[in-house]
Amino acid sequence: MKKRLTVLVLAFAMIFTMVALTACGGGGGDSSSDSAAEEAFTFKHGYDKDFPPYSYIGDDGQTTGFDVELAQAVCELNGWNYEGVAINWDAKDAELESGSIDCIWSGFTKSPDREPKFAWSDPYSVNTIKIMVLDGSDIKSSADLAGKKVGVQGSTSAQEMLETPNAEGGAEDLMKTFASFEKYDTYTVAVNDLKAGAIDAIAIDVTTGDYQMTKVDGLAYLDEDVCQEVYAIGFRTDDTDLRDQVNAALKTLAENGKMDEIGQKYPEIYENLSMINN
Repeated sequence: MKKRLTVLVLAFAMIFTMVALTACGGGGGDSSSDSAAEEAFTFKHGYDKDFPPYSYIGDDGQTTGFDVELAQAVCELNGWNYEGVAINWDAKDAELESGSIDCIWSGFTKSPDREPKFAWSDPYSVNTIKIMVLDGSDIKSSADLAGKKVGVQGSTSAQEMLETPNAEGGAEDLMKTFASFEKYDTYTVAVNDLKAGAIDAIAIDVTTGDYQMTKVDGLAYLDEDVCQEVYAIGFRTDDTDLRDQVNAALKTLAENGKMDEIGQKYPEIYENLSMINN
């Protein structure tokens, strides 16, 4: 009986030892990889999901666009996890300050009014604000906008510049001639209203306008420009270390050809990409 009991005790001890060793050996690698995954920085990219060709929902239902692909390339280069965060453009400043996103990167204009509010990356694209009308419209110049309904996407640089006094580099004098200045959630909706005759013209940045023209027939620009601008990435003012890391990555991507490769997918803005076409 004693011998039998001793054998049972030894058997249980061996089983316990094997289980313990298996748990330690098998779990060690997983724990290490889990720890590494937890340590990897997650870059939260704040973007407008309806601002083509910089950031938008593609035909396959996935978020894409030049800014989205470039942000993903920055994360891959730096060994970061990428997290895209679609935001309400009107609430972009609040989203950034709350920490919901790490940057505003979606055709974001570095304007005189915005400049002190953010830590800015180096500009990566140049742009122009223009007036879009229907092809064949009786509106031939900015003077013909007097008494007309003009649309714009809310909280964009086009709205900002048309509400900024001319003495400060804006075009407020032109805006004051409009019968109304209609604000839209997206340019897609504004273009639909232009086609339907609900408005007479749209103030729009040319790169976004060019994209709209590839999707919608019968659109044209006035010859005159409203103003010139540059696109850059806006970070919290105290987040200069992150800004500098992104700047360094952008420089590398411009030098190694990756930015050019991404830009070639978006011919409507390719010539405006200042980091590879200067």
